[in-house]
Amino acid sequence: MDFFKYRNKLKPEKGSILVSEPFLPDPNFERTTILLCEYNQDGSFGFVLNKRAEARLGEVMEDFKSFDAPVFIGGPVQQDTLHYLHRLPQLEDSTEIVNGVFWGGNFDQLSILIDTGQISPLDIRFFLGYSGWGEGQLDTELKENSWIVSNRVTPEFVFETLPDEMWKKALQILGGRYTIYSNYPVDPRMN
Repeated sequence: MDFFKYRNKLKPEKGSILVSEPFLPDPNFERTTILLCEYNQDGSFGFVLNKRAEARLGEVMEDFKSFDAPVFIGGPVQQDTLHYLHRLPQLEDSTEIVNGVFWGGNFDQLSILIDTGQISPLDIRFFLGYSGWGEGQLDTELKENSWIVSNRVTPEFVFETLPDEMWKKALQILGGRYTIYSNYPVDPRMN
């Protein structure tokens, strides 16, 4: 049976989740879930939600030493840049990606919210770098069945799902045959 014959046909859009197929050979995206922040004819970008960096936020940003939050690898592009997704509608100049999930915003205001203890690490995720695709590149990868598209995105999924469980949970949320995919071993020879 052709494993990819019955793939979902959802079209990606801003706010979709890309779930890597179980055997995607690119180590940057092995068993990843990516929140798409932009998708259009000129290109796309988003953040890998479930790939932790070895550093904590205080190690990356000295001003935030007291805010014990993990940092994630958002993707292989410009890993010397810091980005953030959050569920803080009061943060000025942020962009709502999907209902209740925002990208970026006023950094000075964010610093004040962190310094005054008004933010929990469960309200925000920090990323080094991002995942980006040039014109038509993501569409080609979708045709090659590298990604499964999900529109079942909630703030709870983005901010409260444990990184080690996110890929599997994203597939289980889709249900049906995707629940079976979620149980595929990393190395099929170990099955």
